[in-house]
Amino acid sequence: MNTLVMKMVDLEQVQDAITAVLPEEGCGLLLGKGGTVEKVIAVENELHSPVTFRMNPQAQLDALILAEDLGLEIIGIFHSHPCGPNHPSQTDISRFFYPGSAAVILSPSGNGWQCKAFIIEAGSYREIPVSILP
Repeated sequence: MNTLVMKMVDLEQVQDAITAVLPEEGCGLLLGKGGTVEKVIAVENELHSPVTFRMNPQAQLDALILAEDLGLEIIGIFHSHPCGPNHPSQTDISRFFYPGSAAVILSPSGNGWQCKAFIIEAGSYREIPVSILP
């Protein structure tokens, strides 16, 4: 994947989900095809922590089943960094278990959220563009 494409309504769903659980990190899954998001699924952060997250396993399984039923795949994992940084942490890199999917990180920016996407491979990461459609 070279670019993550999402509609404004998808980005708003992600922002609403992470804002709703502040000061904790919010998290969830992005379902779609190729690099285009078609469905956003917020998932409970079982750790209820402002500095790390672990998605509820049953919710992840439910999302995988839904993706299969809809003919989609997991193309991105999103989570927030309420206290920064605006890139993957070492913990994010070491715990990323979705090869080929984008790691989408939202961090505070002014009065809102900055959204960045990354591909995590071989203990490192590279940023990819996020294209927001109307």
